[in-house]
Amino acid sequence: MDGLYYLPLGGTDEIGMNMYLYGYGPEGKQRWIMVDCGIGFPDEAYAPGVETMTPDPEWIAERRDRLDGIFITHAHEDHIGAIGSLYDKLKVPVYCTAFPAEIARRKLEEVGESPKHITVVEPNGTVKAGKFDVTFFPMTHSVPETSALIIRTPVGTVFHTADFKIDPDPVYGKPMDKEALRKLGE
Repeated sequence: MDGLYYLPLGGTDEIGMNMYLYGYGPEGKQRWIMVDCGIGFPDEAYAPGVETMTPDPEWIAERRDRLDGIFITHAHEDHIGAIGSLYDKLKVPVYCTAFPAEIARRKLEEVGESPKHITVVEPNGTVKAGKFDVTFFPMTHSVPETSALIIRTPVGTVFHTADFKIDPDPVYGKPMDKEALRKLGE
């Protein structure tokens, strides 16, 4: 029986290291997408001398043949900072809007990876990845081109918000479309 699965690999009990998996399909044969690939900044009291940490991607790296893409919500380090250091283990397409794409390109180039793996998606654009249709829903935040993700599956829709703020007069971009969000909720 096909099911929808959510598996956080980081970011759920700390600030940073955001990495989330959504899977769909029969148990043990699911296809997966990853949302975000960030770093964390540990507290000196708990990790003296450690400047940054990354989530552990080994579980999905072992199933890389069933990972259909990485979707980046925005360009803050806790959501995109590990893309360069972990990409070699994942080697799948990366999807994001233009501003995060530029940051991701630089991070891949810093470690000798080609930026050709990054696909720029327009705000409100949709990517088909396996059984997932992922739409980049524009949100306001403290960095340009932040997106929530509308993840549609055969069994339902997930609204993955990541970070956002409701700003009626953002410095850059348009305010969040409250009417579109209301319709999505219906």
